[in-house]
Amino acid sequence: MTLRIDKYISNATDLSRVETKRFIKAGEVTVDGEIITNPAQKISGDEEICIDGSIISKAAHRYFMLNKPAGVVSATRDNSHTTALDLIYEHRSAELQVAGRLDVDTTGLLLITDDGQWNHRLTAPRSDCQKIYRVELATPISPDYQERLANGVWLEGEKHPCLPATLEVLDDQTVLLSIAEGKYHQVKRMFAALGNHVKALHRRQVGGITLDETLEPGEYRALTPDEVASII
Repeated sequence: MTLRIDKYISNATDLSRVETKRFIKAGEVTVDGEIITNPAQKISGDEEICIDGSIISKAAHRYFMLNKPAGVVSATRDNSHTTALDLIYEHRSAELQVAGRLDVDTTGLLLITDDGQWNHRLTAPRSDCQKIYRVELATPISPDYQERLANGVWLEGEKHPCLPATLEVLDDQTVLLSIAEGKYHQVKRMFAALGNHVKALHRRQVGGITLDETLEPGEYRALTPDEVASII
């Protein structure tokens, strides 16, 4: 895979594309010791890139967790709602993407990255990445919920039942639900299939990444190396 030299430098530094092109055209950028003056020159990223003799470190992928508030959509752009990326104040934020969406009224852990392969590992149907939700229900749970969820609930319009899910009862109308899939509106549809209605939904955990309880709604932080590595 190749990349334009001006985009590579902009990604790896705080320089804008305009500023980067200015340095290149001024002859202040070298690739493996050779001066280049064409901003569109393609590189592989393995070369030694220097500006005015200073080596540029390779741009590292970025990973964040956001405590998503209700009313925020898990999208890059939306004409009607605040998006998750509107809450991320980072250089080159347009390159970030949501990894595993949440409904507009669902709150909690939302992961954001510019690493497409990591995103795929997290969201691929066969990833078996467990997701834990705190679910507030409209009516008290029935004693058979745990068994029915463990056996796989059938959702309307689906050809196959859901994978087995586990349920931890917190009180008669609040539970922790653990699932390994990400079907459309899955949690709400699962409880609808059980004859109940989800009043509030909050995601607490994805794989080995647990929402940082110090984050207020709308706040975010970078993931630790261990958190990033937990998605394999």
